[in-house]
Amino acid sequence: MTPFNRPGRRRIDSHLVFKGSGTIGAALFDLGIYPAAVPAAHESARVRGEVYEMTDSSAVLDVLDDIEGYSSKEPDTSLYTRAVTPVTMNDGSLVDAWAYFYNAPLGGAQRIPSGDYLEYLKAR
Repeated sequence: MTPFNRPGRRRIDSHLVFKGSGTIGAALFDLGIYPAAVPAAHESARVRGEVYEMTDSSAVLDVLDDIEGYSSKEPDTSLYTRAVTPVTMNDGSLVDAWAYFYNAPLGGAQRIPSGDYLEYLKAR
């Protein structure tokens, strides 16, 4: 997300066009050094994020896959999986976007009920 100054993100910024913010059907957990989203069908489980258009999707996805520990050759053993996911934009419209979902045991990770990692960090 925008406030985070990650080196990997800087490598792809020139290939991203901000389209807005929205939510996906997922539950969010605090893993300590980063958050983890897990798909959830229940309507109250929503994760807030940003949506970008990729001007070079291959380059962007290569970098993001590396950051998220996703391998298309070994998706079942990847740290995260990548899936096209419906996003409810803040204006109520629906778009499909790539999202990364945690693919390992959560252990005792604390759920972030708001689904908003930035809000959660401010209150922590």
